[in-house]
Amino acid sequence: MDEAQRSTWHEFRELVNMRSADLEKWLETEESHSAGQSKDGGESTGHASGRHVLAILRTKRDDLSDADHQHMRKVVGYIRRRLAQRPSGDVRDTRWRHSLMNWGHDPLADKGGD
Repeated sequence: MDEAQRSTWHEFRELVNMRSADLEKWLETEESHSAGQSKDGGESTGHASGRHVLAILRTKRDDLSDADHQHMRKVVGYIRRRLAQRPSGDVRDTRWRHSLMNWGHDPLADKGGD
């Protein structure tokens, strides 16, 4: 693993604060399926990303592929951009929060991870 991959790994682990079991359970909910944009009425980009995040969380660090590292960079960028757009007020049941959760980050949770 080179320095860029190591850096991406640490950023990913810092921002993805949902445990794999919690993310898996979330991805099964109606709220998860309805958050985000989808092409042709299929699975949303965020939901598909969540499935990839889940696979990454369940993979040993040394076994991650180049595609996994590329996706981790995408996840880090997405989470950072969305956090900067936090709406005012209670965000508990908002599409903003649900979208972030599809990418493995719950803005209302403490650092979890596993």
